Amino acid sequence: MKIVPDMVGLVVADLPAAARFYRMLGLDFPEVAAGEPYVECKVNGYRISLNAASLDKDLTPDWVAPQGQRLGLAFLCESPKHVDDTYAAIVAAGHKGVKAPWDAFWGQRYAIVEDPDGAHVSLFCPLS
Repeated sequence: MKIVPDMVGLVVADLPAAARFYRMLGLDFPEVAAGEPYVECKVNGYRISLNAASLDKDLTPDWVAPQGQRLGLAFLCESPKHVDDTYAAIVAAGHKGVKAPWDAFWGQRYAIVEDPDGAHVSLFCPLS
């Protein structure tokens, strides 16, 4: 019997706000109404889900909100300019920029933004 990774789930406080944020990064989440507990999309063969915190609390009564940066998503951009433009668009939409784009010593154009729940999301591409 084989077990394979299939999905990454993110617990979020405001599902519609989280879906809007991740759509800005190219994830094809459908429109979601306030009060819906779950939504998912598929990318590169994996499912990514957004799970309302209320759902997690119902499923696991001892659930407590996570603290700190326990999981990070990173999005590959097409070019250094794409990293810069994506960072600028996300910040202009009212989201927090954690670290403005820079040329990282490991050979990538890199930036970090914050999703509506405070999770850090990386934007990157290889430098030529």
